[in-house]
Amino acid sequence: MDNFNQFGYNQPTAVMAQSISKVMRGVYLRMCLALVVTGLTAFLVAAEGSLVQLMATSRLFFWGLIIAEFGVVIAMTGAMHKISAATASLLFYVYAILNGIVFSTLFYAFSWGSLAQTFFITAGVFGAMTVYGYFTKNDLSRFGSIMVMALFGLIICTIVNIFLANSTLDWIISFAGVAIFIGLTAWDTQKIKTMIAYDGGVNTGKIATFGALSLYLDFINLFLYLLRFFGSSRE
Repeated sequence: MDNFNQFGYNQPTAVMAQSISKVMRGVYLRMCLALVVTGLTAFLVAAEGSLVQLMATSRLFFWGLIIAEFGVVIAMTGAMHKISAATASLLFYVYAILNGIVFSTLFYAFSWGSLAQTFFITAGVFGAMTVYGYFTKNDLSRFGSIMVMALFGLIICTIVNIFLANSTLDWIISFAGVAIFIGLTAWDTQKIKTMIAYDGGVNTGKIATFGALSLYLDFINLFLYLLRFFGSSRE
């Protein structure tokens, strides 16, 4: 049995492991490239300044960007089985650019040192959890389902606190956000690995892009919640 994979093909387990490893490298490469695109976009937009000023003065423009971001992700996930790998990649990097435009405001709100410090802390935590998710023999599917339900609860609490403006609840939300996205990082990593194995090499390009999107979102959200603890305002 050990010499056959779950598809019933006469393929050594070592070859399947090598195939999974190759596709996962593609996942991480796409994710890292998207982070670079977001970071460069944020830096250039912040340096130029006019779009940041427009976001600060026009709620319509700012919320238009947020809605556009949600729209791209919804379009990608909704048409996951219909769009090509190239289209998925294009939409992914469009999303990374839109995120960069919105994140340009962070350069005005926080010191560069605290942004860099939070990024490296996020990278360390994310790296540890994605390694765990990749190598663990434990099935994280049930744990992942709990994390997803907790994420919906987090979103509801965040919306409620917009009206309450309760500082204690805000800290609780921040702690919960860090914990949830730490857990989601491990689960998403294992989920992507499982998807690659069950796909059997048919849609590796598309899986790599959607996997990169999942981990990118985990990283970005973890960064934003950690920034609440480690970020310091510009003087």
